[in-house]
Formats: sequence, structure tokens, C-alpha cells
Amino acid sequence: MSAPVVLQVATSPVSPALVLRPWRVEDVAVLVEVSRDQALRRWVSSVVDNNADGTRWVQAQQQGWATGDRFGFAVLEAQPGSVREQLVGNVVLKEVTSGKPAAEVGYWTAAHARGRGVASRALEALTSWTFDTFEGDGLERLELLHQVDNPASCRVAQKSRYDFDTILPAAPPSFPRDGHLHIRRASA
Repeated sequence: MSAPVVLQVATSPVSPALVLRPWRVEDVAVLVEVSRDQALRRWVSSVVDNNADGTRWVQAQQQGWATGDRFGFAVLEAQPGSVREQLVGNVVLKEVTSGKPAAEVGYWTAAHARGRGVASRALEALTSWTFDTFEGDGLERLELLHQVDNPASCRVAQKSRYDFDTILPAAPPSFPRDGHLHIRRASA
């Protein structure tokens, strides 16, 4: 990817517009604050405790863009009456390789934004962009994994038309519990 990618999700009757853009070093402070949420920490594989952790995490996202195998987007929500946007989540495309038929998607939502459709709207934008961008390179399907005891992620997958496929066995330490595999095909 030579130019930065910014995805727009239009305002709906009940939700403000979303902007999905690559992570920036300027996002570190708010990333650290959002990462203090214990519910979020339960589901993510990389814990961000301080600015140094946040800087490393953002730099890893930027490195993924540079190598073209991982595309992490900060999900921002337009705030009524403000020129600033508020961080509400993250979506990521991982393990994308030319000629490989599958890649993986992931997401998380900040505590203050949960239950408002942020994850499913952002995931839909990421999914559309991914198939538009990589289908010509042989990408046929996207895989979404979540732990079986994360019903909110299961609802996001279903709302985003990722069909349940199978239960995967735990793979500690990064995936400590059994998981659900959901799949969305390019033709869906």
C-alpha cells in the first residue's frame, strides 16, 4: 500500500459517522487510557499499560502497513459539535498474503462505545475494503476468531455476515480458551 487508506462509514439514523484510518503515534495517550478497561484486557493479546507499551503497539501496526501483511485501523467517531474525533475501537486485517485464499480479521471496541454497533459497522467497512483490495490476489475468505465465552464478539460476527464454521481448541497462551471460527466468503 503506497498511500494511507482511510475508510468512511456514513452516519446512520442512530449512529454517528466513523472514520477508519491507520494508527498514529498521536493516538498513544488515548490508546493507553482505553486499554485500562479490564473487559477489553480480557480479550486482547497485547496489553498496553503505559506510553512505552502504546508506542510499541502503534509502531507494530505501522510496521504491518509497511510490510503489507497486517492492516490495523483506529476507529474514530465524529463527535457532535466538535472538530475532533473520538477513538472508539480498532479493526485489523491480518495474515494477508498474495495467493493465500484466507486472511483473518479482528476488532475491539472501547468501553464507552460498546453496544452501539461500532464493531459491526467498522468490520463491514474493513471487510468490503479487504475484498475490493485483495480478491484479485486470490483472497477468497476472511476468518474471524473469538473465544467461546465472548458472546458480544459472536453477535458482531453474525451481524457482519460471518457464518459460524467450527469450534477451535484452545491454543494457550495467546488463545487460552476454545474459540469460534466464523467465515465470510468474497461472494457473500
